[in-house]
Amino acid sequence: SRVGSLAWNNNILTTGGMDGRIVNNDVRIRDHAVQTYQGHSQEVCGLKWSGSGQQLASGGNDNLLHIWDVSMASSMPSAGRNQWLHRLEDHMAAVKALAWCPFQSNLLATGGGGSDRCIKFWNTHTGACLNSVDTGSQVCSLLWNKNERELLSSHGFTQNQLTLWKYPSMVKMAELTGHTSRVLFMAQVHLSRHFFYRYYQHVNLFVHCLI
Repeated sequence: SRVGSLAWNNNILTTGGMDGRIVNNDVRIRDHAVQTYQGHSQEVCGLKWSGSGQQLASGGNDNLLHIWDVSMASSMPSAGRNQWLHRLEDHMAAVKALAWCPFQSNLLATGGGGSDRCIKFWNTHTGACLNSVDTGSQVCSLLWNKNERELLSSHGFTQNQLTLWKYPSMVKMAELTGHTSRVLFMAQVHLSRHFFYRYYQHVNLFVHCLI
């Protein structure tokens, strides 16, 4: 089925499909599909490996967030197809936006779609939801600042804005408007305090977020 999401973990390329399956592909070998995770009932629309490469976060159109742990799958290979560490059901819409915190390894930020509009923060060791913030718009993408304790979110309906948040207070530091459609992707330029983002009309912009 269609592959809607990708995430690298060293030599492993993880793919998420419309059928809800997640496959780990070892790009070094011919028989590349080395492991399958099954926990989503609808399309996998978000995948992100933690910085340590030990945990994988997956979000789906079924409004579910799963945390998968490499050590669990390795110790129980026969159960690896369904053996998630946490199954989190707090979001009320598709979970596309995922971002692991660069300064706290077990902290994950996630964003929900148009019926949810929330950014949630999770302790991935315990599965506890630490905070939830209603942004007022569909959350399309999340990006931590690697130099400061700040989080940038991009949005769709209704405002199509970018918002810079101070963490952990979640006070708005800046808000950028002007897009006429959803802002789907962002990436931070290495060794810089700038953010580069791209939206689906295929227009590339470079913006300084006053950080």
